[in-house]
Amino acid sequence: MARRTKIHVGLEIGTSKTCMVVGEVKPDSAVKILGIGVTKTAGVRKGEIYDFSQARACLKDALAKAEDASDVVIGSVFLAVTGSHIQGVNNRGTFRLPDGEPTVAPEHVEEARTIAREVHIPQDHVYLHPIIRNYWLDGLEHSTSPVGLFGKTVEADFHIVHGIGTRIQNSIKLVREMPLEVDDIVFSPIATAQMALDREQRERGALVIDIGAGTTDYALYLNGAIAASGCIPVGGDHVTNDIHLVTGLPFSKADRLKILEGDASADPVKSVGTAKLTDDRGFAEVEVGRGVLNEIIRQRLEETLKLVRARLPIGAVENIGAGIFLTGGTSLMRGFDGLAFDVFGRDIYRPETPEISGVQASFKDPHYATAIGLIRYAQILETERATPPGIIGKIGRMFWPFGK
Repeated sequence: MARRTKIHVGLEIGTSKTCMVVGEVKPDSAVKILGIGVTKTAGVRKGEIYDFSQARACLKDALAKAEDASDVVIGSVFLAVTGSHIQGVNNRGTFRLPDGEPTVAPEHVEEARTIAREVHIPQDHVYLHPIIRNYWLDGLEHSTSPVGLFGKTVEADFHIVHGIGTRIQNSIKLVREMPLEVDDIVFSPIATAQMALDREQRERGALVIDIGAGTTDYALYLNGAIAASGCIPVGGDHVTNDIHLVTGLPFSKADRLKILEGDASADPVKSVGTAKLTDDRGFAEVEVGRGVLNEIIRQRLEETLKLVRARLPIGAVENIGAGIFLTGGTSLMRGFDGLAFDVFGRDIYRPETPEISGVQASFKDPHYATAIGLIRYAQILETERATPPGIIGKIGRMFWPFGK
């Protein structure tokens, strides 16, 4: 029987925008974006809902736009969640084979996996992702399950993502009131990485930084496996607020000035003169010294990137061979690439979107990286579930959203 196309929907409820993407996965695994529904978010701060009724109205609008653009009746979504309460930790489970059993059996591996997943988390937290990183047999690393090999001690290395249960449940409740079902819940940088990185980049070592309006999410990969992930509750709105506090401009005008005139680089040439906003008649409405404006922007964004670097494992930056991949709306700030290079000392890139097509060119906009990544996540998860026993370790190593 010929394989059929499959429709998946990704939903991101962000600080500045609510974005719903409808994607079609074709039999050849190519992804086509059928439609995008975007609306300005209200009721969300730093990636977390604080006004349920406002957030619900925004989601309803985004849903209507997505259905209209794609000509698809949406029944369920893959939901991205973020917030500083979500944490990623690594843990290894060790199991010693019983006497008289010289080869590794499936139950030995499963015991090591179970031990690895039993990470102590705060009482109000719930598990989001247990992600297999690699296996070890008698101290030797294996990228796939060592079932059938001779050995005495088998270990499973996991990356565990967890967060506050009530905050995640409120996001689910919001979606179900549309009413929509939730196919899966995905930590935002995990979704973004599915779009941003390919297998070779993960193997060489890569860091994805997704900087939006209210949060900065990150995910680090070393030797093909995830090594760190997290969320810092700082984003583009904090830059705007800094401009507002220093200049006294209203928040909306400070934001416009940031977008139209700001530059995060340390280039002194770009800090000469005056940054201006003009009204509808072309008259100067706001004037701020360009040097002052750029220094405000640079200081906040530099601090944010340094916070990301401080959360990475010791020595990790030196092992990033493929580079650092920037996405999210705030990453569009002029000079941000140069600033990121100054902080990390690694090549800086903008993610490409391979094997994705669609009638809307906007899907390549970094604002939509997470929502697009959810479609890729859904595609990979579906592939894993359909994979015959015996090669799931290989698939998990390649893509890593591995079971729940």
